[in-house]
Amino acid sequence: MESKKSWLSRLDLLVQKEVELGMVKAVSLLRLVFIIFMVVYLAACLFSISSKLLEFILAQGVLDFPSIKVLLTDALFTLIVLAIVKALFINNSFDYALTFLEIAFVVIIRKLILLDTVPEENWTLLILGGISTAFFILIIYIHNLKRSWKEREAAKA
Repeated sequence: MESKKSWLSRLDLLVQKEVELGMVKAVSLLRLVFIIFMVVYLAACLFSISSKLLEFILAQGVLDFPSIKVLLTDALFTLIVLAIVKALFINNSFDYALTFLEIAFVVIIRKLILLDTVPEENWTLLILGGISTAFFILIIYIHNLKRSWKEREAAKA
């Protein structure tokens, strides 16, 4: 009876490892498919903003403010997509978190640009401005912290 339990527990472990390995492979495959999708989407974003820029320049010559605002919001959206694609290749969780902090900063800045400057939106603008300032300071602080860590590691080596 004891050997039957031992045999069943080994079989259970083997099945569990095989299922885990299969799931890891499936997730890796889905990750690659998602990366390919996002790279194609990024190319579409870059093509779209390039064609808008060319169209605006050919139609207007010198760009007016509304055209520049459209291009800027498209460029910030493209930057968000680019940062997400970059984050997909990061294996270090610290750099991954920092990248998403940077993405959040760009998203907030994009929202600030898109908001109308009407009195009803003043508090929203003020709060988003404060949050974006805090994110910017945090990003600069973390980059300086990483630089000092690398300098210490280089001094030890």
